[in-house]
Amino acid sequence: MKRIILLLLAAQFTTMVARAEEPIATSDVKDTAETIASEEADVKRAPFLPTSRRVDRNINKNKFVYKNEFMFGIAASYGTLDASDADIMLLLDNIDFGLRRTQVMPYVAYAYRDNCSVGLRFGYEYLKGDLGNIDLALGSTSDLAFSLSDIGIKSENFAWSLFHRNYIGLDRRGIVGAILETELQVKTGTSSFYMGSGEDINYARNKNFAARLNFNPGIAVYVFPEVCVTVTVGIGGLKYNQVRQQDVYGVETGRRDHSALKFKFNIADIQIGIVAHLWNKNKN
Repeated sequence: MKRIILLLLAAQFTTMVARAEEPIATSDVKDTAETIASEEADVKRAPFLPTSRRVDRNINKNKFVYKNEFMFGIAASYGTLDASDADIMLLLDNIDFGLRRTQVMPYVAYAYRDNCSVGLRFGYEYLKGDLGNIDLALGSTSDLAFSLSDIGIKSENFAWSLFHRNYIGLDRRGIVGAILETELQVKTGTSSFYMGSGEDINYARNKNFAARLNFNPGIAVYVFPEVCVTVTVGIGGLKYNQVRQQDVYGVETGRRDHSALKFKFNIADIQIGIVAHLWNKNKN
């Protein structure tokens, strides 16, 4: 029995050696190499995520502003503040004040490529505030109490700025777009401050200078084929302010310089504008 098993194993080994010594066909080697190369190419082309999970919105391909367009626009803001807005200040009493602020800014811009434009802006700002009376009292346990009356301020400022805008089309038709604006602004002007009434009135006059690097995101919507409405809001940036105080004779009596880097949502710096897009020859 053992001899039979040994003979069978010897025959099986002889067959395996014979098959190993047979030459490999060239066509088989070629087919194997092509299969391996094809599998490697498929691995390289394979996406990072499965196709069913990928979401390509093609936001950068949505055109909102076209190359070689000229844009003329105007933005404005108006705000008021009076005694009815000060009900939450419980420590104040007998309040009589009013504040008005108006700002108008026309501008022109040119699209040097799709969704990118540069422009120049001119601005005028007028502010006037009057404080008829205000009392502060901290209660019977404190001796601190005072009253102010007949105080007013008036300010006029002119601004010039160079700005750059990036637009992001939010829909395929190019009707709604987001605005990312960077602005370099220089502002000059004067402000007058008075206190008292009648013969006891005192005046102070200030010369103002400001340089700012502002960031103003917003949104734009076409209401007509070549006219869109924009809303932007200032979120701060880098600023430098200089105030020179003068008396009634024009003699400088004081000076204050201030610089800061600050980012915050400024509700007082919301601009609503309308823009006309002209000479849009390259739009298809």
